[in-house]
Amino acid sequence: MKSLLGMLSIVVAMMSPAAAEQMKLAVTTSFHNSGLSDVLLPEIQKDLGLEVQLLVVGTGQALRLGEAGDVDAILVHSRMAEEAFIAAGFGTHRREIMYNDFVVIGPKSDAAAVGIAQNASDALQKIAGAKAPFVSRGDDSGTHKKELSLWAKAGLDVDGFGDWYRAVGAGMGAALNTASGMNAYIMSDRASWLNFGNKGDLALLFAGDPVLFNQYAYIPVNPARHDHVRNDLALQLEAWLVSDAAQALIDGYQINGETLFVFNAVP
Repeated sequence: MKSLLGMLSIVVAMMSPAAAEQMKLAVTTSFHNSGLSDVLLPEIQKDLGLEVQLLVVGTGQALRLGEAGDVDAILVHSRMAEEAFIAAGFGTHRREIMYNDFVVIGPKSDAAAVGIAQNASDALQKIAGAKAPFVSRGDDSGTHKKELSLWAKAGLDVDGFGDWYRAVGAGMGAALNTASGMNAYIMSDRASWLNFGNKGDLALLFAGDPVLFNQYAYIPVNPARHDHVRNDLALQLEAWLVSDAAQALIDGYQINGETLFVFNAVP
């Protein structure tokens, strides 16, 4: 005869809701710092019964986590690196989800005259010409990769820069904090800047050049490489991320009346 305690345990187990399925998603610090993950994750759990555990790193580290099979999918923003990841067989496919843009932040006094730059190359040339303090992520993130490509496009080599150029090897929030403390120039994604609370004497000085376009894409890790990854859950999350529900949340997410991301997934 079963004990009363045993019978009660069975009843409690029957009445308790099923535990949520879990998957691991590597995301960029810029996406996390924007605050959008705090909006999306509860809705994902409500709609799918799926708990998404975020590993918040730069794009380079996110790709390495995917290569090692330490996550089930990645959400990053560096197309060349993403395509190389897929070509090497580490990801099954790349799905564009949303975009925003990069912006140049700097002191309101703007000693380098970035605010009157004609384009992104001109903005960076003005900073280099003035040897104005500049903070770089320096962490192999998507933002860092983009920044390096823009210096190169402007005909400038960061290896030849002096002490005015400071690579901090940190995430977007930490890099913005450093720039605020130094009253320095920095390149940021727009979402992280809008959600950043320690702006100090910094302001958005330059934006709008098409080369500053910033696309975010979702890539499931290839189960043929790592048979333990939860590809089924990664695909469920992908289907949700391109849904009307996700579009409404992404397009509707604003700070002080400014939109941070634009949904552009193709269903």
